[in-house]
Formats: sequence, C-alpha cells, structure tokens
Amino acid sequence: MRPKGVAIDGQSLAPTRSCPNPFRPGAGHTPPHLAGREQEKREFSRLLDQDTVFQNLVVTGLRGVGKTVLLDTLKPIAIEKSWFWVGTDMSESSSLDEASLLVRLITDLSVVTSGIAVQEPQGTGFVIDPNTAPKTLDFATLLEIVQATPGLNSDKLKAVLELVWGCVESLGIRGVVFAYDEAQNLSDHAADGEFPLSTLLEVFQSVQRKGMRLLLVLTGLSTLTARLVEARTYAERMFRILSLERLTREATAEAILRPVRQDSPCVAGFTEDAIEVIYDFTLGYPYFVQYVCREVFDLWAQDVASGEELREIPLSDITRKLDSDFFAGRWARATDRQRDLLSLVARLETSAGEFTVQEIVAKSKESSKKPFSPSHVNQLLAALCETGLVYKAAGASTRWPYPCSMGSSAGNWRTDGWERGVDKTIVKIYET
Repeated sequence: MRPKGVAIDGQSLAPTRSCPNPFRPGAGHTPPHLAGREQEKREFSRLLDQDTVFQNLVVTGLRGVGKTVLLDTLKPIAIEKSWFWVGTDMSESSSLDEASLLVRLITDLSVVTSGIAVQEPQGTGFVIDPNTAPKTLDFATLLEIVQATPGLNSDKLKAVLELVWGCVESLGIRGVVFAYDEAQNLSDHAADGEFPLSTLLEVFQSVQRKGMRLLLVLTGLSTLTARLVEARTYAERMFRILSLERLTREATAEAILRPVRQDSPCVAGFTEDAIEVIYDFTLGYPYFVQYVCREVFDLWAQDVASGEELREIPLSDITRKLDSDFFAGRWARATDRQRDLLSLVARLETSAGEFTVQEIVAKSKESSKKPFSPSHVNQLLAALCETGLVYKAAGASTRWPYPCSMGSSAGNWRTDGWERGVDKTIVKIYET
C-alpha cells in the first residue's frame, strides 16, 4: 500500500505547508480527539444525576487503553453539572497507611475548598463568634479538624467531609467528585495493622448513607476490582464498573481523521487504505494508534517537504521502535526461565484466547528440552505477577497488563531478540 495523500471523500489530503504533528502518544497525554468513549461519558453523567449516591464509578483496563485520558475528559462534565472535582494519581506512598491516605485526601480537597470561609474552629466543631474573623477551609484548617477530632482515622476523615459538605451544599454546589487514577496501588496492609483501602471505602459508604453527594471515581488496572471487594465485600454494590476496551474500526478512523482534518493543510496521506493498515496493526489500542500515527505523520511530512512521493507505512521499523520504547523495559525484568515460559505461551494455538497450565506443560514437552512441570508453571506465573508482566484477574486467571502479545505481529515468537507486535486479543492464562 502506497498512500498518495488524496482520497477521502474526494478531498485532497496533500499538505501545502508544514504544521505541528497533532498526535500525542504518551502516559496520559490527551489526544487531539477522544473517540469511542461516548458510552462511558454518558454513564458518568448519569451517576452525577443521583440525588443520593448509591453508585460510584470504577474504570478499569489495560495500560495504554486510555483510562487517564477518559478521567481527564470526565472533569469538565462534572464541573458543568455544578460538581467540585478533587483528585490526582494515587501513588503507592499514599496507600502506605491510613494517615498517608488521610493527608492525600485533605490535600486534594483543600484545593477546591480554600476559598470557602468558615468561623474559627473551637474544640472539635465550629461556633459562631462575632469577635472572631472567619477563616478559609484551606489545608491548615482541614488539618486542624483532623487533629481536633478524637477517634480513628476514619472518624477524622468523616468529620472533615461532613463539615465540607455542609459548606459546599450551602453554596449551591451539587456535590464533590473524588477522582483517583492508578487506584490499583491502593491496598490494605494487615500485617502492619494499616487498612487505607478499607478506610476509604468505609468512610465514603458512611457519608453517602447520610445523603452527602460525595462521589468516588477510581481508575486502574483490572486488579482494582478484586482489591476493592477483598477489602470490603459490599464494594461490588458501591460501584458501577466500566471496562475500557480497544477502539472499533470506526472509532479508530475517527481518532485519526478528526485531528488531521482539523489541520487539513498538513494532512500527509491518511487515506482510507492507510487507516485500514494502521487499524490492522494497532487493533484499535489508543496508545498504539497515537504512536503509529505520529511516526507516520512525521515520515510523510518529511517526504512532502523534500518533494518526494509518500513512502509506504514502515510497519517493521515502527514495530522495532515500539518494542524499544514500550515493551523492552518490561521484558528486561523477566529471568531467562520466565522468558522461556512466555515464549512457550506465545506458541500455543490458544494463546489468542484462554489456555490452561496443562496446555503449557504439554506444549513444553513437545518443543522444549527442559519441559515445565505444573508446579513450576504456577511458580513462574506467580513471579511474573510480582514483576508486573502479568496479573491475576477474576478467578484463577492471569492476563497481560498491557495490550501486547509475546510474539511478533505475525503471531510467531522471535527468539533472536525483542521484536514483538500487538496481539489481536488479550491473552488469558487459566491456572489449575
């Protein structure tokens, strides 16, 4: 396929002057056009219309599927409906203990409440004293409330949220959204007597029962759902769970054409044929769509600037660069024996779907001089979970945490180096 730069609805797509590359691959970088996420936005809007918060929101998906971008897109929807928006990334340090989580929440909350004036705190509450100048609900004030409230960390957090809700409601604000990305980092630490995740769930469930419109929105890998339920069994009833999938062909075309058409003088050959090639290569994973389109845009822009014919999309070169930029760091974390196992998995006929440990063992006996035993397979999979190369999903399944296969784009393992492409499905490893 050799795109010529003309051919969508009869409109010329050859650039006449240089223009910035509109595509933005990166960690959480907002693309020029968010395609294929209308249903998720409608669902969030529905949750904002709750008079009493019965359901919060969890968004899960693979790395690079667009969770962070979607979260950023939900913020203006909430603001438009008169909700305050609070949140940031949920780092591992925020989940070390309950006190760290408490500080994280009041730090984020103080950003939107620092302009709200209240009377000087006395004891554990607030009284009206005409001789006392009002103060704002900044971080220092919220911290005073925490320190003055007796009881557990959950009691302290409830006291802050109850006070803030009373002030926010009196201003005509409909509610407050607490939105946290990378929420799979949240966990309890029973061995240390610290339960930050349980505290978060218990506090929000409590204040929501009292009619406070404080909505919790969490995004993260699919392990997040299991962690929530493990911490509090009622968590599955607290959340509406949305799983982000790859884009359809139509949504992929929209993600490519919208930004390019908006900069129409700089379009460099994204014909229908070119878009089809890009979709077949990326299979609609948003990060890969942005990555490939940025590479292709730069390549064709150079051709146009030099007056040359537009080259074919160099899929093999892009694959090698993608391997180095996206996958190599993860692959380097695996031991030789773990790599042998993943190589074996990629050669299974069922590797594009679901397969069992027994299938891995049987395949290793056919094609390996050092076959794997069932117990060894389970041990290696457990170790791979620890390093983040795979993760446990529902039941006894294990999956890749990012959209890839451990084989080339043709589905064959390249044992002579790291040269891998995008799989057509997410591999599921079912253990015995």
